[in-house]
Amino acid sequence: MNLGDLVVRKSYGGDVTFRVEHIVQNKAVIKGTEFRLLADSPLHDLIQVPPTRTTERGQRAQIKARESLTLLQKDRLEQSQRSLGAAIGAWTQQVPKEASHFEVPGKVLHLDGDPAYLNKSLSLYEQLRIPAEGHHVHESAMADTLFRLLPRVRPDIVVITGHDGVLKQHHAAYDLYSLSSYKNSQNFVTAIQIARDYERNFDALTIVAGACQSHFEALLGAGANFASSPGRILIHALDPVYIAAKASFTSIRDTVNLNDVLNHTISGSQGVGGIETRGTFRIGMPRPQNLSTLKVTPSVM
Repeated sequence: MNLGDLVVRKSYGGDVTFRVEHIVQNKAVIKGTEFRLLADSPLHDLIQVPPTRTTERGQRAQIKARESLTLLQKDRLEQSQRSLGAAIGAWTQQVPKEASHFEVPGKVLHLDGDPAYLNKSLSLYEQLRIPAEGHHVHESAMADTLFRLLPRVRPDIVVITGHDGVLKQHHAAYDLYSLSSYKNSQNFVTAIQIARDYERNFDALTIVAGACQSHFEALLGAGANFASSPGRILIHALDPVYIAAKASFTSIRDTVNLNDVLNHTISGSQGVGGIETRGTFRIGMPRPQNLSTLKVTPSVM
């Protein structure tokens, strides 16, 4: 067994594919390739699999991810059309209907404990034309990193994610309502608190936080707008991105559609949840000659 090998766990029926991150004596630290799960396992419980091998659970997640991306792209276009119509209607006495326009989607600051997932997330933001800045940061350093970055980046949306999981308890029953039962939920809580100290208004700064099996109630209690995981289940690598994208191109006139978040994320209502939150998408008119100076998105109309 070597670092970087793809493996599955015999004791779990090989339901999730992992990548070996560290090996210490007879144990390995493994990270999910599709799901944001960090785990440790005895080497004898691991079976190496080829790169082309995908579990049934992974295949279902990939199909759902493609469906979710299609919905996001459709929603992106429809939101632009709705916002333009509303803006023109509100300004009909001052601006001719044929006037050109520009879009200002919400800016995302994304901190991720996994570099591979971060790259996937930034690629998706780019596909959706959402302004985003991403940083690979160990979960334990996220609070300090946010303290430094928030005044400079001044985002509309913060994503705090990486890996998490419920710790194995060998001599006691699980306490799913204790932060000490989780690998990184406490780190996420501390980072959320820093972000919420920076901006107390839940509509001025939308916080999306958590990973697989994270302490949902603690993350919301610390000040997150959206968090994982209500059912303490595995969440897909791109679920936090889906929610951030929905917040980025939901109009400031509207709240993010909670039904969409619960039913169209890859992990569903047991994977993510949240509270009513206003969107961050704006339409501007007329379109300036040099959009780059405004650092905004050209219209798609």
